[in-house]
Amino acid sequence: MFEAVAFYLFAFLTIAMFYIVVTTKQALYALTALAAGMIFISAFFFILGADFLGAIQIIVYTGAVMALYAFGMMFFDTTRDVKEKQGNKFIIVGLSTLAAILVVVIFAAPMVSENVVALYPIVEGVGNTQEVGVVLFTKYLIPFELAAVMLLVAMIAGIVLAGKKMDLSLTLMNSEEIEEAKKQKNKKVLS
Repeated sequence: MFEAVAFYLFAFLTIAMFYIVVTTKQALYALTALAAGMIFISAFFFILGADFLGAIQIIVYTGAVMALYAFGMMFFDTTRDVKEKQGNKFIIVGLSTLAAILVVVIFAAPMVSENVVALYPIVEGVGNTQEVGVVLFTKYLIPFELAAVMLLVAMIAGIVLAGKKMDLSLTLMNSEEIEEAKKQKNKKVLS
């Protein structure tokens, strides 16, 4: 029962987050929803008992989305179009309370239930993380290292591309030159 409720809850939340990613016009909102969707996907791994894969999902994919978030903020001036609007405070408080109650119920359900049975028994003395580590650093060592090098190259390339896109270096200018540059930028935006 607990697994079914948790599955449907996280399935709904994951689909809702990815719907926001696809339909929103704001890059920052899309990246935030993408990060939340990746975290909700990790919940499926935790439900299935694959704690290591759930943690890796959060660290790797959500970390990658946060790096994408930083690059998106560097490449585009996304904050100029963001206009915050105040919603109904009763709806916000109600949804927050409902979310808090659901989290407590989800975490308390396995403690209350006495019928939780593992489908695949764990080998004595060796945990899930150790088994994945042995396979990762023996059979898949070369692909693991190549993926790390590719991520490093992508990060350096993104930094180089972001640096080339900048017209002026604010650290090398005095305050009068910065004010003049702001005025020229405003004239370009208005025209």
